[in-house]
Amino acid sequence: MSKRTALIFGHNKYAHEIISNVKKTYSNIRIFALEDVDDDSPYEVEKFDLSDDWKGIGEDINIEESIAFCVLQDMAENIFLTISLRSNFADLAIIAVALNRESANKLSMAGANKVIPLVETTADIITNILEKPISSKILSNILYEESSLKIAQIKIDTESKLDNHKLVSIDWTRYHGVIILSLIHEDMKSEFIYSKKMKEYVIQSGDILVVVGYENDITEFEKIIGSKRYVNWSHWRG
Repeated sequence: MSKRTALIFGHNKYAHEIISNVKKTYSNIRIFALEDVDDDSPYEVEKFDLSDDWKGIGEDINIEESIAFCVLQDMAENIFLTISLRSNFADLAIIAVALNRESANKLSMAGANKVIPLVETTADIITNILEKPISSKILSNILYEESSLKIAQIKIDTESKLDNHKLVSIDWTRYHGVIILSLIHEDMKSEFIYSKKMKEYVIQSGDILVVVGYENDITEFEKIIGSKRYVNWSHWRG
């Protein structure tokens, strides 16, 4: 019987974050590494080679309902892996991580459905998207469809209408077309805004809101709250 499967290529902190959250959604998890792995993971780590032709991988899984995460640390290897998977599985949803704009463009051209830049908060963003029910429909749209939905980080400054406001006091429903997922503190620690411990939190200048929506709606959200998108240019060198 074919299974909905999460295929995770890579064995690092991003892979570990993904594994801990997709296990509730996918009945089968397969982890692949380029080198032999000896750890206490409850999952068997399969060794693979970039020259593999992937024969047999689709025999016991439902490709159309499965997803591949390409999180190899070497971007050249990650791009080659994406090309190989796409050439063999036209209907497989592929999400890949990128170091910079150049590798992001190459991964998109290689066939990735979604590419996420590797910043300090990537693992937290992936975690929040995957584990929270409120975001499940958005995740499906982002990964499985030709969607223009985007993830953006909006930095709160002293002029923002949300500065010094308690999270619990804000009516997020008035911001049509945008869903706020989490808040990133100045120390880059991410918190899901709907958690109990965050209800009494007072938004401060320097905090960053992680939001999902269409480009026009995100732009309108920026205008309403008086804040702009956050870009850390130190992560886009090369």
